Amino acid sequence: MSEYKPEATSAPTAPASPAAPRTILSKHDVSNIAWLSLLNQAAFNMERMQNIGFTATMAPALRKIYKDQPEALAAALEDNMEFVNTHNVTQPFLTALMVSLYEKGESVETVRNIKVSLFGPLAGIGDALFWFTLMPIMAGISASLANNGSVLGPILYFLVFLAAFILRFPLAHWGYDIGTRAFALISANARRVNQAATILGVTILGGLIANYVALSTPLEVPIGDGNTIALQTEFFDKIIPNILPLAFTFGILALLRKKVNPALLIILIIVAAVILSVVGVL
Repeated sequence: MSEYKPEATSAPTAPASPAAPRTILSKHDVSNIAWLSLLNQAAFNMERMQNIGFTATMAPALRKIYKDQPEALAAALEDNMEFVNTHNVTQPFLTALMVSLYEKGESVETVRNIKVSLFGPLAGIGDALFWFTLMPIMAGISASLANNGSVLGPILYFLVFLAAFILRFPLAHWGYDIGTRAFALISANARRVNQAATILGVTILGGLIANYVALSTPLEVPIGDGNTIALQTEFFDKIIPNILPLAFTFGILALLRKKVNPALLIILIIVAAVILSVVGVL
């Protein structure tokens, strides 16, 4: 009888580890984001506010990331032409964070949701610290010094702006580093991160509608015996506060989804607002 020999089996192999995240951008590229953030309001417009300057800040980095992918570059640039409004000093933090996620191959949708969820809070932080706290205090101190004939007054005020400009650079590198470290976490929990960013973004956009869209009516409806009901305060606001701005926003959104030209919509809104104001509806 021949000796039984079991078939040789190969040892189980460990699953292949994911490819290391790409590193394309240099420190100079990240610093360039801080320089280009000076363009954030260079083409400010009332339709999408800072979208052009915001996209221009990232454009050189995106061209380097998508050097051989013209379609991906076009998609990233087009996606960032949506509405955005944030603080100029904190903008490099957000744009550098987004660029780091693009560099690591994160989806455009995830990066967009993170942008929408962060630009509002960063604007609030920047405004609260810079415009509402630091600058009024320094303006008072500088004005007092200048009023007493000290040349230190205007110099001190200028130095505050200079410090705010210099702050853009560490913020850009901080945002880029956070995006790099967060890549593994986002990749492992992409669905949860995407969902959380979407919910937060929608919440912030809802708050923006209430703050940016002002629409009310002075109309009063007679109910008999000489009594009237104010439609705005006693009817609409009792149902949902700011229901008119909400309805107006959804109406404009529906028209935009039907590919109505935004410039035409702006003209129609102005004409309608003038006519309705003259007749007393608004």
